[in-house]
Amino acid sequence: MLKRKKKGGSSGAVKIPTVTPTTKCKLRLLRLERIKDYLLMEEEYIRNQEVLRPREEKELTERAKVEDLRGAPLHVGTLEEMIDDNHAIVSTDHGSEHYVTVMSFVNRDLLETGCSVLLHNKVMSVVGILADDTDPLVSVMKVEKAPTESYADIGGLFEQIQEIKEAVELPLTHPELYEEMGIKPPKGVILYGVPGTGKTLLAKAVANQTAATFLRVVGSELIQKYLGEGPKLVREIFRVADEHAPSIVFIDEVDAVGSKRYDTSSGGQREIQRTMLELLNQLDGFDERGDVKVIMATNRIENLDPALIRPGRIDRKIEFPLPDIKTKRRIFSIHTGKMTLAVDVDLEVFVMAKDDLSGADIKALCTEAGLLALRERRMRVCQEDFVKAKEKTLHRKKGNIPEGLYL
Repeated sequence: MLKRKKKGGSSGAVKIPTVTPTTKCKLRLLRLERIKDYLLMEEEYIRNQEVLRPREEKELTERAKVEDLRGAPLHVGTLEEMIDDNHAIVSTDHGSEHYVTVMSFVNRDLLETGCSVLLHNKVMSVVGILADDTDPLVSVMKVEKAPTESYADIGGLFEQIQEIKEAVELPLTHPELYEEMGIKPPKGVILYGVPGTGKTLLAKAVANQTAATFLRVVGSELIQKYLGEGPKLVREIFRVADEHAPSIVFIDEVDAVGSKRYDTSSGGQREIQRTMLELLNQLDGFDERGDVKVIMATNRIENLDPALIRPGRIDRKIEFPLPDIKTKRRIFSIHTGKMTLAVDVDLEVFVMAKDDLSGADIKALCTEAGLLALRERRMRVCQEDFVKAKEKTLHRKKGNIPEGLYL
């Protein structure tokens, strides 16, 4: 086959279209005017592109120069004091302070004492401002998505649920009731008891039920490497809680930072005690906490400092004991509700047993029984699975240590 030769001259996209009819008439005039309008619009677009292109290239060049001045990576510091329009004193996380220059492209109106600034990695000059000076750790602690657990998922603990509703939920939803009664609502509660009795589960249920902002903190997160970082983080947590009030601050495993004070030469232990003192100040200092409630949880309340759990800071102490027979039956029904049980399964045998099973142990027992049935390719869980699972769970709980080995 012969290839078709390309026609010379300009391409068809540039050519003016043929206008029909060829005779002079009103329709031909209207079509010619439409073509003229299109050509005028095209001419204006090309002219604007020729004007704007140099400006965009100039902005990109200037932005590249600014980035070169800033350098990478950048240090994050805190503005301590403005000396004049072009000089300031800043501090870094290491505790050192520097007299530095403020670059001309930094907006002076946004510079305030205590704000977070970006520092050049070599000359430490101020090259930018962090718009949001909230500590990233605090942003992670904020629970954006509510947990799926609710009060219906808690077996028993009716008295504990009632107490935490009165101390935490009711003051946030109906504060007028306390005003009419003439009392101040509790500032916080502490949940204590042996492991696996539902302390953290109840806190998740509170986060699910309330519309308040929920901040979850683990006590070990408040222990920081550098001097003063722990107390600063505590202040930041309560500042964010105040900004997003009404809010609830849940501190799990508070014994990591709230243990009893004693004289020590260890710098790390002294820093932990300073962090606890800042926590004491935030709970019952000069500033009113208002719509900020605190929930603490621990397994070892006897090791906490008395100043931390005294009335005025923690007004209600809620104990979580091991489940009784009625509570065991309720927990078994919750965890076996979606399981397919065989006809020979009798859960009352495990409910009436004298073993010290916590709620977490019962959940582990039901899960292990399901896994044993799955191992044998059965979709129904039988009584023998529960018996083996109980032996396995109690064996793990005792830690595989023979009785009487240690006195």
